Amino acid sequence: MDGMISRRRFLAGAAGLAGATVMWPAGATARSARGPAARVLPLNAGWRFGGPLVAGSTEPGFDDSGFATVTLPHCVTALSWNEWDNLTWAGDWIYRRRFDVPRELDGLRVFVDFAGAMTVTAPTINGVPLPERPGGYLPFSYELTDHLAARDNLLAVALNGNAPANIPPQGSNGGARAADYLQPAGIYRDVSLRAVPPVFVADVFAKPVDVLGAGRRVEVQCTVDGAVALEQPARIELSLLDRGRTLALASAPVALGEPGQATVTATLTGLGSVRLWDVDDPQLYDVEARLVVGGRPVHDHRTRIGFREARFELDGFFLNGRRLKIFGLNRHQIYPYTGMAMPARVQRRDAELLKRELNCNMVRTSHYVQSEHFLDACDELGLLVWEEFPSFNGGGSSAWEDLCVRDTREMVVRDRNRPSIVLWGVQVNHSPTNRDLYERTKAAAKSLDDSRQTTGAHGWHWRETHDYRTEFVQDVFGQHDYSSTPDGAATLMEPLDGVPYLVDEAIGSQTGAPYYRRTDSADVQRLQALLHAQVHEAAGSDDRHAGVLAWSAIDYDSYSGNERNYKAMKWNGVLDTFRVPKLGAAIYRAQVDPAVRAVIEPAFYWDFQQLGPGAEAMICSNCERLELYVAGEHHATVHPDRARFPHLPYAPSFADLELDGSALPELRIDGYAGGRRVLSRSFASDPAGDRLLLEADDRLLVADGSDATRVVFRAVDRHGAPRPYVEGELTFALDGPGELVGDNPFSFADNGGVGAVWIRTSGHPGSVALRAAHATLGTAEARIAVADQGGAR
Repeated sequence: MDGMISRRRFLAGAAGLAGATVMWPAGATARSARGPAARVLPLNAGWRFGGPLVAGSTEPGFDDSGFATVTLPHCVTALSWNEWDNLTWAGDWIYRRRFDVPRELDGLRVFVDFAGAMTVTAPTINGVPLPERPGGYLPFSYELTDHLAARDNLLAVALNGNAPANIPPQGSNGGARAADYLQPAGIYRDVSLRAVPPVFVADVFAKPVDVLGAGRRVEVQCTVDGAVALEQPARIELSLLDRGRTLALASAPVALGEPGQATVTATLTGLGSVRLWDVDDPQLYDVEARLVVGGRPVHDHRTRIGFREARFELDGFFLNGRRLKIFGLNRHQIYPYTGMAMPARVQRRDAELLKRELNCNMVRTSHYVQSEHFLDACDELGLLVWEEFPSFNGGGSSAWEDLCVRDTREMVVRDRNRPSIVLWGVQVNHSPTNRDLYERTKAAAKSLDDSRQTTGAHGWHWRETHDYRTEFVQDVFGQHDYSSTPDGAATLMEPLDGVPYLVDEAIGSQTGAPYYRRTDSADVQRLQALLHAQVHEAAGSDDRHAGVLAWSAIDYDSYSGNERNYKAMKWNGVLDTFRVPKLGAAIYRAQVDPAVRAVIEPAFYWDFQQLGPGAEAMICSNCERLELYVAGEHHATVHPDRARFPHLPYAPSFADLELDGSALPELRIDGYAGGRRVLSRSFASDPAGDRLLLEADDRLLVADGSDATRVVFRAVDRHGAPRPYVEGELTFALDGPGELVGDNPFSFADNGGVGAVWIRTSGHPGSVALRAAHATLGTAEARIAVADQGGAR
């Protein structure tokens, strides 16, 4: 091994900085589209992984040749899509990664950045222990500069997979059952090395102010971090950029008389021409902060912002001065087969589904800080976010409360530039009142970002034993509301007086039916769509309701729920765990302007294995009228039921489809808008033409070993409509530079004829072919191209 990178070599670079001679090393990235303009070296590939942890396995000389080679994101245990066992990940694990330091990084400071690891992380660098990190949902970094050699460095990460009571989200000794979601262990987000100058821009908070007024501006706060003092005049130069075009400039001096950090503030003005960020027009801009020392640029940092005003008031939610009814869902970032360990493309896909397929305008990140990739997509798509610090039931020790405050601060610092985030969730989810703690978390959030309101989610029965007028400390009251009428219809409680009010959970599996599984009866499955329609209608009828974030977007793995849990999974999503819409999603899929796309989504199956759709069959559509044909004959004309759903933008229609299906008739539904037919859908009850459908979300992946895409498979009729209750096994064969992530074979009976696997790249370019086969449905194939990084842009 070469000698350690000495303080002399590092300080030589620092002296060059003071003399204004430090420039970017050859091959370094001088600017990046997002984040610090530094040399960033991904460390996702090439890890050696083993467990349980053994003595000496963090030391450089340990023989890890028997360990598996893995790529991040990574889960420590192999999983199916349900029936998870937390004991399989609860132990101690070890990850080891060797790397060289390129010569061109001489004189730079080197950090290792972890985007997230579950649950307690204890790294060492070349045998030197680094501080232990408890908690699984926020990023953390270590400076490695003084510990690095030119060659053969070892980063070893000991990881404890338990989720003990003294670490949020848990606040009790209930173990894995203490939270309503399972948390498989692993380094489940990205890891990278980041090289920066001895003095660099560590953070930028760019806060738009008075965006609706004549004084529109961006107040910018920059944090400059120095391992040495600045001996030459220095300044921060600020630019507001629109796709590279400069809109505004500002400058402020930097004083750093000794090693440490300095805060610099400046304001960008003259912004009358900027466009506002909105749910329908998510305009984004870049703010670049450049550190200039002795007249030479040393480092720059970019962050992305949007100009928007978001306020929850007593009479609803207002975005850029107009009332907008919140129409949204809660999201868990839990996936089949991998736990939470999915790469950027897959994380972003959830935001696309919420916005483009379910037509939501807001999501709650229940109940933890979620992937930056998911939030990037929310910014770009115009999907509002309630971001929540890691939390679930109850409370904990004073040390646990201190971690809640730490997590609040880190959440805000990580994401305060995002225009999509409109609420900071800084209370433990549906917990008893803890005024002292929540005043601390609110104060922490406000001290770092006074531009957003804070909130907390209160349990369904919280009102029965608490007085919000004395115990509520946040700006917006969040309420779980699983209310129903005596006949089983979904309803909402009256909003509380004197506080902005948002329903943060409703429907779930606690209203009307214990499950919404694809193997349940059609009556149970279609009830989910009706209940979601009813709760959004109730919120729409009263301006005091800001809206509803219903429970939930996606099925998720959980031990909690007693009789409402089946195979260690909660089935209350309008999408199943594979992200495939259920009948319950129909009401969401129809809430889109027909000028964007016409929608006809029956909340029933055209299938007579059971009793058929029945006398009041629900059809969710954005068409003005529907014409129904059975066996080629006109059956009915139906219109949106505005009498029952006057406040839904696109009310469902109801048709009498109680008929004899023994002849296996076909159904055709024609949708009309503006006097013309805009969509026609057909459905076959005869299974003779059924086939296997296999569809990949993406046709092109990056050959980095991490990139992945979902491949959905399902039984469909000859028109492509879902066929329920299909049984038998599906088997897969994969050719090409990829890995199948999923069960092989897959039991169709367990999920009613639909499921998914993921294809992950192996690190080599080429073409991947996935073939699926079923005994009666036949075969299908999906092809995916895999290119190197440059070819896949």
